[in-house]
Amino acid sequence: MTAVADTCTDGRTLLDGGTSLGPAWDAAPAGPDPRLRVVGAALFAVTVVALHALPVLLPALGLAVAAAVAARLPARTTLRRLLAMDGFMVLALASLPFTVPGAPLTLAGVDLAPLSHAGTQQALVILVKANAVMLMTLALAGALGPVRLGRTLARLGAPDTLVHLLLFTVRYLDVLNREYRRLRTAMRARGFRAGANRHTWRSMGWLFGMLMVRSLERSERIAAAMRCRGFTGRFPALADGRPLTGRDRAMALAGAVAMMALAVADRLW
Repeated sequence: MTAVADTCTDGRTLLDGGTSLGPAWDAAPAGPDPRLRVVGAALFAVTVVALHALPVLLPALGLAVAAAVAARLPARTTLRRLLAMDGFMVLALASLPFTVPGAPLTLAGVDLAPLSHAGTQQALVILVKANAVMLMTLALAGALGPVRLGRTLARLGAPDTLVHLLLFTVRYLDVLNREYRRLRTAMRARGFRAGANRHTWRSMGWLFGMLMVRSLERSERIAAAMRCRGFTGRFPALADGRPLTGRDRAMALAGAVAMMALAVADRLW
């Protein structure tokens, strides 16, 4: 409650700073409005997913790289996250050139059968789409942090229940984790050792049951404390923020023109 309330009045908390990826836009007072960043990331993702031509997707990937450079994303961390995402897709993408029917892939006059040209192109299209969307999301929305993202969603008109759920989840994940560790420590102090037996499964069931009971009791205490402080179902300060500036509107217009150009080029290709 304290962290959320502090966020409502100050705008930034340790949670923001701890999860920030883009120190440039996050720290600059004249940086893009968070609402534009969230909406821009969503529109860019929808636009890129709708594209089909690989030559049109490459400029989209270039836009994402330019946004990442402008946001000054840490190169090593960003690359590690992209590789982690690509690792999930590599098995599926590697099978496409062998499973999609079509003409054999030819490279420098060499026939690379049984690799198909259509399957290879589909794999590249999916790979470029995923990396472009991921990179733009990290550049625009990843730098916000969960608390500022909650405030931004509130200013965009998202349901209060969704925003409160996000904020309280961020706030109390660490509290629940510490409660879990205390229970595990108490079990070990009583001689419990995990194993593949019925006693272990029953003990773990009691552990998670007790964790749920204590979480429910904690939520009731928090709700009572909030009502005592006049909570009426929403945080009025969540909707506060600076209005859009001329620079914000110019950046929004430039982004819209770029996405429209990509859509038109894909249709004409």
